[in-house]
This record gives sequence, C-alpha cells and structure tokens, in this order.
Amino acid sequence: MHGTACGCQTAFVPSFEHAGASIHYEIVGEGFPVVVFAPGGMRSTISFWDSAPWDPRRELAGQFRVVAMDQRNAGSSTAPVRSGDGWDSYAADHLALLDHLGIDRCHVMGGCIGSSYCLGVMQAAPERVAAAVLQNPIGLADNRSAFHEMFDGWADEIRVQQPEVADEVWTAFRDRMYGGDFVFNLSRDFVRSCQTPILILAGADLYHPAQISREIAELAPQAELIERWQEPDAVADTVKRVQSFLVAHTPV
Repeated sequence: MHGTACGCQTAFVPSFEHAGASIHYEIVGEGFPVVVFAPGGMRSTISFWDSAPWDPRRELAGQFRVVAMDQRNAGSSTAPVRSGDGWDSYAADHLALLDHLGIDRCHVMGGCIGSSYCLGVMQAAPERVAAAVLQNPIGLADNRSAFHEMFDGWADEIRVQQPEVADEVWTAFRDRMYGGDFVFNLSRDFVRSCQTPILILAGADLYHPAQISREIAELAPQAELIERWQEPDAVADTVKRVQSFLVAHTPV
C-alpha cells in the first residue's frame, strides 16, 4: 500500500493477466465501486487524472471504492496487437477487470475516450452498471483526421515493441476504432434505448465536440447535462453534483 500522485493516503496498484494482456490498475477508497477510465486517447492511463480539471480518485474516494486502470498498451499495461482488435478488445478488458475484482455492479466514469469505454461496458453488460458519468465525450464532428493522427502517433510507439505486426493490421485496427460515427463504438439507437442514468460533463473542443455531448443528453432517457463544469470557479460545484448523482444511484 502506498500513496499516489492524486494525494490519496493509500492505494493498491496491482495487475492481472487477461487473454495475453497484462492490465495495471489502482484501487483507492472504500464503498460501492466506481470504475474510472482516464482521458488520453489511445494513451489512456491513470496518470492522466493528475492533470484533469478534477481527479475522481481524490474526490470520490471518500465515499466510494475507486478503481482506475491503464488501458492496454498504455502506461504499464501491455497486450499483443492482433487482427480483429478494436473497441470490443477494450470492453473485454474492462469486464475482465470487474470479474477479477469480484465486482458484480458498479458505477463507471470516463474522460475523453473513457466516455466511450463507459458506454461500451453499458452496452456489453448493462446489468453491471448502476450509473455513468461521461466527461468530455469523444465523437465524430468533422474531426476524423484528428483521431487518425492521434492513433497513428500512438501506433508508431507500439510498433517499436511489436515490429511483427503487419501494416494492414494497424490500419484495420484504426478503422475499427475511428471509422464509425457518433461516439465511434456504438449507435444512437443503443443510447436511445439505454436505461442507465447518465450525467454528462460536456465537451467543447476538437476531440470532444459539444454537439456530441448534447446529442447523448437528448437521446438517453435518463441523462443530465452540465455544460459549464471545468472552469476553476465551477469545479467545486461540479464535484458536489457528481458525488450527489452517484450517491443517489448507488444500490442500497
């Protein structure tokens, strides 16, 4: 047990093996679990929370058991790049983490790409998610080339470690991640049918278009939208609202 950059007093930082991947994660706090998927695109790692407008490890650990992770081939997590990799590979990692920790039901929170990871878990195993917080959701809005460039930059780093992976495998992987529309990994029809309570902290830039946040809020039957949340004078109220939202939807 040791401290973390978030300033939390204690944290457990282990890893587990799953389908050839080694996934590193961190646990801090006690209570009903909240699994948090960090921002950072393909480089999504626990440490990205250190520079976020507010850190859920710090702000939620007083009431919840907060579980954070490095995504595959990011930070301290590794995995072979294989033909067929895509959003389903990440969702399988996330469900494997829940199984590994014996978590039957949890809240999820994601920043940036983590918002799509949350939605992916909600689609794959809706019974396991009590509520979701989506911070800066990514989505398609005349910005596909930016996502391709982000993916390619990450892939160039991983190619050094896995030179045996053919170029066509990388291209197909990129297309599966960012060839779709909306939030890239699932459809508007799913969001329209999703009964999970969702709190959306709206995005407002190239990778996190405001229109995507608003559309999720309009489509999802149980969604709330906060448009102004990351300015310094708004952070404290936002944290309180997220805490209240999660407490309200925590199973008794």
